[in-house]
Amino acid sequence: MPFLVEPDQSLKDALRQADHALAGIWVCSGSPLVAEICAGAGFDWIFIDAEHSPNGLESILGQLQAVRGYPVVPVVRPPVNDTVLIKQYLDLGVQSLIIPMVNNADDARAAVAACHYPPMGVRGVGSALARSARWNRIPDYLTRASESLTLMVQIESAEAVANVEEIVATDGVDGIFIGPSDLAASMGVIGQQDHPDVVAAVETAIAAGKAAGKYVGVNAFAEAPAKRYIELGAHYVGVGADVALLARGSEALAAKFVSGAERQAGAPASY
Repeated sequence: MPFLVEPDQSLKDALRQADHALAGIWVCSGSPLVAEICAGAGFDWIFIDAEHSPNGLESILGQLQAVRGYPVVPVVRPPVNDTVLIKQYLDLGVQSLIIPMVNNADDARAAVAACHYPPMGVRGVGSALARSARWNRIPDYLTRASESLTLMVQIESAEAVANVEEIVATDGVDGIFIGPSDLAASMGVIGQQDHPDVVAAVETAIAAGKAAGKYVGVNAFAEAPAKRYIELGAHYVGVGADVALLARGSEALAAKFVSGAERQAGAPASY
C-alpha cells in the first residue's frame, strides 16, 4: 500500500486561519542552511526570492526541503511571470507564489493560467515525476492541486496601481503583494518609499484589494510603515531579509571593535 500524504498548508490557508497580520522574512542568500535558521525564528512565512537573488531550481528545492519540518509557510517568487518557469516551480512543490511585475489584468490572467491544469489553465502534467504530487503519493492530486495553491501577484508600478481593480478582480488571483521600492522607482522618486505619492499609491492598492475580498500584503522593512500598513488592513507583511540582517549586524559588530579608518582601509585583523 502506498504511503499517502496530504499537501502542505499554503499561504491562503494560513491567512484564512490567522487572527493577526502575518509577518514574513525574505530569504535571499540561496542557502538552505540560512532558510532553515529563518524558518525556526518564529516568523509566519518565509519569502524565498529568485528575482533578485542567486536562486535556481536546485537551490529552491533544497530550501523547501530544509524548511519542511518547521511551522512556517514558504512563499516563492520567480524572476518573471513565465509559464514554463512557474510550471517547474510548482512541480518542485512550491504551493505559494508571488509573481513579480504584474501590471494589468492580462498579466494576472497569464499567471493564473500558468498555475492550473486544463481546462482552467495551461500547466503541463507531470505529477508522476514531481515532488509536488510526492510522485503520485498524494491521492487525486491532479484534480485537487488548485486547492493547495496560493497565487499572489505583485503591484509594484504606477501602471499596476492604475489597473489594480481589474487585477484583483481576476479569477484565480488570491491576493496582491505591494512593492513600494519598485513603485517609487516607477513614479520617479526612486529610493523614496516614504514619499507621500508612493504611500498614497500603496494605500490605494490596499483599499482595492480589501474591497475585492482579496488578501493584501506589503513589503515594509522599516517598523513604522509596516505597522501603518497593518493598521490599514494589510494581511501579511515582509519585514526583513536574511542578507540585510547579516549586513547590518556584521557592520554593527565590526564597529564595536574596529575603527572606521581601519575598516575603510581594509586593514587585516590581528590574531
